[in-house]
Amino acid sequence: MQMLLRIELGGAYISQVRRSSTNRDVARQATDLVAGVTRWRRYLDFLLAAYYSGNLKKVEPRLKQILRMAIYGCFVAQKAPHVAVDRAVQLAKSTVRPDAGRLVNGILRAMLRTALPQPDTGDLADDLAVRYSHPTWMVRRWLVRLGPGSTRAFLMHNNSRPWYGLRCNTLVGTLPALRACLTRLDVGWKTSAYLADFIRVAQTGPIQRAGLLSEGVCAVQDEGAGLVVRLLNPQPSELVLDLCAAPGGKATYAALRMKNRGELVAIDQHANRLRLVARAARAQQITIIRTHVADARAAALPRADRVLVDAPCTGTGVLAKRADLRWRRTPEDLSRLMRVQDELLDAAARCVKPGGVLVYSTCSIETEENEARIGAFCDRHANFALEPASGQLPGKVVSSDGYLRTMPPGHMADGTFAARLRRT
Repeated sequence: MQMLLRIELGGAYISQVRRSSTNRDVARQATDLVAGVTRWRRYLDFLLAAYYSGNLKKVEPRLKQILRMAIYGCFVAQKAPHVAVDRAVQLAKSTVRPDAGRLVNGILRAMLRTALPQPDTGDLADDLAVRYSHPTWMVRRWLVRLGPGSTRAFLMHNNSRPWYGLRCNTLVGTLPALRACLTRLDVGWKTSAYLADFIRVAQTGPIQRAGLLSEGVCAVQDEGAGLVVRLLNPQPSELVLDLCAAPGGKATYAALRMKNRGELVAIDQHANRLRLVARAARAQQITIIRTHVADARAAALPRADRVLVDAPCTGTGVLAKRADLRWRRTPEDLSRLMRVQDELLDAAARCVKPGGVLVYSTCSIETEENEARIGAFCDRHANFALEPASGQLPGKVVSSDGYLRTMPPGHMADGTFAARLRRT
């Protein structure tokens, strides 16, 4: 409950909220509960409003979180109803007030006795947004571009437990050895459909506890991010710039693809986040990464063979893994981020050697942040030409207009976009 209060009222991020128990199983269950209630917040409040006779806005924050957790446990996570009700009643009595237990019991028992209502306003965007707990403005945009069926599938994906990409560090080991280690740890895994040095795993906790990440044997990285690096296709002995490098997943993979030969300059304006890049490089025994604290839009940077702009974006392609992000984004963020993306692209253009490659990527599924930014860039920079991604990537992740584009749930990867541009 305290975690949920900190996220909703204090602006904390789920990834920053410390687990409240040293017991691994309890900690994992608490984390799953926090993420689940955060994802489903809007739908939970819709159900709560249907059974609460007063003004829901005036309900004490603690009491509202208790009710959300109980409703989530009973009707979303499908836990044993009597256990969820009893725990909620006792928690309300002990942390809110003695008579709050009766209110919680009455609401939950009434919900268990009747068929749950469903949103039915006649506005498809609003109904889907409530039922699958997303902001209406997002759903309305997706309906226009994706259609009802694909939008519903995407919303369901965002509320499901995600798979994670795991990249083998080929400097220190092999993929067969990593697979054997995961099998011993009883971690379920699948072969990547796109990348020979990646596999998909259902959980990362046992991998972290076994020391595989801290020892650099592997790294958690989505396949979409790996495909961006493959599109960049960095080569040994080249100079490569990563203009928005933190926390370092793409930079370290690029260094591996360079066989740890050459130089990769990892640039980020946040020194504390850039330290994560250096830490990841040390863990993976990578020696060619040099970090540089700077805002790439204004910094004096060298000319490079290849430049990567993994731009700040709305992150609508990673909502399944970032449960709180959907509630942090606003329509105004889109126009603000588009300006930043244009500025970063213009800065990157100045850094590319003649004949060199520029790759622009986002973890967004929004056209304005993706195709529209590349179109505007090409209008401003006639000396850059789009190169089809089909020359570098499997056809199933290449769009008809030549971009890297992955879209969940079909690709089993985060929503990723990337374009490859050659300076002519």
